Amino acid sequence: MWSSDRRSFLLLISAAALSGCGFTPAFGPKGGATGLLGRVETDMPQTPDDFALVRRLSERLGPVEKARYRLSYTVTTDVLGQAITPEGATTRYSLTGQVDYTLHDSRSDAVLLAGKVSSFTSWSASGSVVATSSAEDDAHRRLMRMLADQIVTRLLAQASTLPK
Repeated sequence: MWSSDRRSFLLLISAAALSGCGFTPAFGPKGGATGLLGRVETDMPQTPDDFALVRRLSERLGPVEKARYRLSYTVTTDVLGQAITPEGATTRYSLTGQVDYTLHDSRSDAVLLAGKVSSFTSWSASGSVVATSSAEDDAHRRLMRMLADQIVTRLLAQASTLPK
């Protein structure tokens, strides 16, 4: 077989396998995730990390139009020095974060889903004080973005089990 024929054959087999398994895109016409768009209200953010997390959740799930669900969360972060010079100066930091979340029914406040996500990132502290501070702020924003994406992925995976 020519390589182009082989690619066409593999593409055809992949498409047939997906159509036969009942695969439905999450945001497709019959996808379960469409019930989440514009319907998940988050608790009010209190810290800069909370604000970054809620902003990303809003980007992914859309602004709240008619709240059907309430997402409560607890953000925990920890900073650890990673690269330390012989003189004792830390030149790189690691930032770990965890979010415990709970999705509630906004009508009855019943817990529908609960979970925990975690991730990490780092930043360099070898520049000026301003550059280091800016890098740390950026690391916090990146971490909250990663954690929010993980939460949304889990919500999407379980969206079809949620009450309408």
